[in-house]
Amino acid sequence: MKGIFQTLTLLLVPALLMGQVPIQGPIKISENKRFFTQHDGSPFFWMADTAWELFHRTNREEADYYLTIRAKQGFNVVQAVALAEIDGLNDPNSYGEVPFQNVESLSFNQKYWEHVDYIIDLAAEKGIHIALLPTWGDKLFKDSWGVGPEIFSKENAEQFGELIGARYADKKNLIWVLGGDRNPRKDFEDVEIWNRMAKGIKSHSNKNNPILMTFHPQPNRPGGSSTWFHQEKWLDFNMHQTGHCPNQPTYRIISHDYGLNPTKPTLDGEPLYEEHPNCFNAKELGYSNPDDIRRIMYWNVFAGGAGQTYGCHAVWQMYTLDKKPINGPLKPWQKSLELPMANQVKHLKNLMLSKSYFNRIPDFGLVKSKQEDDEHFVIGTRDTAGTYAMIYFPSGRETELDFSILVNNKIKAEWFDPRTGVKFPYTGNELTKGKNRVLPPSQGKGNDWVLIVN
Repeated sequence: MKGIFQTLTLLLVPALLMGQVPIQGPIKISENKRFFTQHDGSPFFWMADTAWELFHRTNREEADYYLTIRAKQGFNVVQAVALAEIDGLNDPNSYGEVPFQNVESLSFNQKYWEHVDYIIDLAAEKGIHIALLPTWGDKLFKDSWGVGPEIFSKENAEQFGELIGARYADKKNLIWVLGGDRNPRKDFEDVEIWNRMAKGIKSHSNKNNPILMTFHPQPNRPGGSSTWFHQEKWLDFNMHQTGHCPNQPTYRIISHDYGLNPTKPTLDGEPLYEEHPNCFNAKELGYSNPDDIRRIMYWNVFAGGAGQTYGCHAVWQMYTLDKKPINGPLKPWQKSLELPMANQVKHLKNLMLSKSYFNRIPDFGLVKSKQEDDEHFVIGTRDTAGTYAMIYFPSGRETELDFSILVNNKIKAEWFDPRTGVKFPYTGNELTKGKNRVLPPSQGKGNDWVLIVN
């Protein structure tokens, strides 16, 4: 029996690590309201990919290929939109279907929604949750870059919420995400419209299958979804879009929502994408690089984020050569699935899950050196008991740290390489329980390191 058990364990563990075990139920909020848990209460680190156009621009074989790659890379959430951004009401999906038989009456075209159903179920089989946006925000108001058309109002938002809420109330791998890259406008009815859509969705919720809900905004300072909806009961956790510029102090944004009352998890749902024009200005600023993306991710999580979303510019729009490109994607989406950061994000997830999880807190006080809000900003996180701490060095700069909070008198340490996920022993000056000057193994842009002490 022991041999059989060991064999089964060896077979199962890789599948668990890669997120390929079929999902048993929706994720939940942890007891301390800071994190997410699996259906069984074990830790769930949100590691999402952005595939806004997944339902709109892929057929079933392509969706299978995409989800298989992302599951292998360790992603456990995919963010996608039912009423898609890129003319999703009028431009048919891969099977020639549009979402509505009649837009005014919101009567569903079942063939379109059956394709959405199929992909959601396929994702569940691969261990992936779908963070489902019922609609992109341009269906409420187009602004300067949306296609629309604007179809939602106070009069029909709840109706649409009821329709889509009833359809997916029993899905075990769903997370609701309202908003869709639009901030509610002042002196308009936008907040009320989103509240009514949330009400419609919640009216069909299954008490035995509670599905979490959040809101995806545009960049906003200092709060994201919390700016308009933090006190709403339907908002289970906060989401930010920190945007597509490389040198924003995103840790301040996460920290803002971390400190709000009531306590709710918070995370960055749209950071700088891989192969994205920096600040939408490729001519002058070039394209994003893994160093900047990695720095933003570690900053966010160490500042208290309950996970992190990744995105690739070609993948979110499922760009192929026969499609109109948006903001200069560099290659077809199939060629962009194996970019460096797509394979490095799992190292962050694995690092966070390697220590006691639910009692982890941000601790800016671990760093004693004077700092500016720039790309060199060093940030720390630890557990409440003081049994461990982690300090992220974005550029390998020598920094003064204070380990007084740790319970062990003799400090043990090791280095963690965010690029490879490899740990190796700390070699340098002996670390004490008080203040220490620490120099990472290498310095300069792209030489980021995590010091783990206990």
